[in-house]
Amino acid sequence: MNIVYKDIKDFTEKELEDLFLSVEWSSGHFPDKLVIAMKNFKTVYSAWDGNKLVGMICAMDDGIMNAYVHYLLVNPEYHGKKIGRTLVDMVKQHYKDYLRIAVIAYDKEAHFYENCGFTKSNDASPMFITSLWT
Repeated sequence: MNIVYKDIKDFTEKELEDLFLSVEWSSGHFPDKLVIAMKNFKTVYSAWDGNKLVGMICAMDDGIMNAYVHYLLVNPEYHGKKIGRTLVDMVKQHYKDYLRIAVIAYDKEAHFYENCGFTKSNDASPMFITSLWT
């Protein structure tokens, strides 16, 4: 398996739908919106196995101090191959001069982010207004 990493923002609805639904994220039911969202993210790195989109990370930033990782997902068929770690490392390198890189981790995934250098806050909690169910 030869995973290729790309710095692109143009994806088809089908590519995004397949990837997002592979991890059972409800946003995968809105591939038309995901296509637009990817173009609007400041930073998008993707992982490809041939023509198959198998992982991606997307981040927003304020241009100088703070970056926020909004999406990190890897198709479960590709877990354990260090794709997620590589994508996080790409974002950490991209934002190396920023003062903060933030992520909201699902509890069952927090250990992954801790292994990537993130620390859990003792005095802050994620809060949402959302129509998504995952």
